Amino acid sequence: MTNNIIQLDDVSFSYEQSLALDHISLQIGEGEFWALIGPNGSGKSTLLNIILGILKPSSGSVKLFGDDMRSFKQRERIGYVSQKSNSFNSGFPATVLEVVRSGLTRKVGLFRGFTKKDEQRAMEVLRIVGMERFAKQNIGELSGGQQQRVFIARALAGKPDLLIMDEPTVGIDQQNVASFYTMLNHLNREHGIAIVLVTHEIDLVTELATHVACLNRTIHFHGVQSDYKKMDDDDISKWYGHPVRRVHHQMPEVQQ
Repeated sequence: MTNNIIQLDDVSFSYEQSLALDHISLQIGEGEFWALIGPNGSGKSTLLNIILGILKPSSGSVKLFGDDMRSFKQRERIGYVSQKSNSFNSGFPATVLEVVRSGLTRKVGLFRGFTKKDEQRAMEVLRIVGMERFAKQNIGELSGGQQQRVFIARALAGKPDLLIMDEPTVGIDQQNVASFYTMLNHLNREHGIAIVLVTHEIDLVTELATHVACLNRTIHFHGVQSDYKKMDDDDISKWYGHPVRRVHHQMPEVQQ
């Protein structure tokens, strides 16, 4: 039986008088790959912020790895990658290795020097995301897709069990989006990392995700990918707020 690593029970949240989330209940298990989809303003980022502990729900309860959010202490078990365009100055003077190594600060401490073992771990996760050969290159010299792979390596440095991403393909050329998602699929299937991903790339990511949650203030569907694929496009369009037509994509192989 799969253990739940995220459990939301009847969670609601309001920004002043504006209801953003309405009685959300959702369980996410070990090793699952969840695509969280919905229109702009549907509450997706708000839901991630509640899971991350940045926001507190107005009502309901949140458990992480079986512990109540209020007493959860093992933050290193969660890796987070935000929207690149809102979180990083590409002119920052740091190498790829330095950026990834900084993801170890929660484990080694902010003021403790990095060891040879830390550098080896940083190189290991760079190999996992296919960016080892760029280790000594300045982060600002990379393409958007390459930078996002580095940010994921940084999130993986502390060996998390759960990787949370909010629109990670922002700033990535469309021709590279499919291979980026295939890389995430590799992390999930080959390394057993649970993934929760907010995205507008419905057709691409739902080919890879094991589970799908459809959110527009409340949950309209959550379940396994095969059941999501059986849903009628007209029904999806009704809760999405505009016409949605899903298209099957042939995903490329992971390039390591």
